[in-house]
Amino acid sequence: MTRNSILVAMAFLVGLAVGVFTLSSVMASSQQNDTHAADLAAIEKLHKADEECTLTQDPACLTALWSDDGINLGFPGPPVVGIKAIGEAYAKVHAQYPEFKVLKYAPDYKTMQTAIVDGWAIEVGRTNAIIKMSANADPVTVPNNEGMRLLKRQSDGSWKFALVGLK
Repeated sequence: MTRNSILVAMAFLVGLAVGVFTLSSVMASSQQNDTHAADLAAIEKLHKADEECTLTQDPACLTALWSDDGINLGFPGPPVVGIKAIGEAYAKVHAQYPEFKVLKYAPDYKTMQTAIVDGWAIEVGRTNAIIKMSANADPVTVPNNEGMRLLKRQSDGSWKFALVGLK
């Protein structure tokens, strides 16, 4: 083989290696973008389920929004930890206030794209609501209730609440 042939073969192999590396980098970036888009769509699905369950006040529906190890800081008293305890807390509130109604629930949580990392997402925002404690009670407006929610990706790709805290 001549020296030129060796240089051409080496240039070809280097070019091939660079091409393969570039292609794998582009594919990895594309997969990350696909995963991010899927995460955002699944988080939006959680948001819609949160609105539906909050409006119905069905304890089973509300409980299903939580990860198994979730922590709810929204109940009076100490944090409610674990899906079983969260379900019991929702059932207790429902039993104590059977006529409780949520007439309006308008969360304004913005998922920060950079906050989705390794199966976790942080949301900060506010909710506006109108509630009635009983059928005869006047509606009460609960404006600008500030809070933070930590979301956790589940093994099936869905997202659930891992921690919710309100101000």
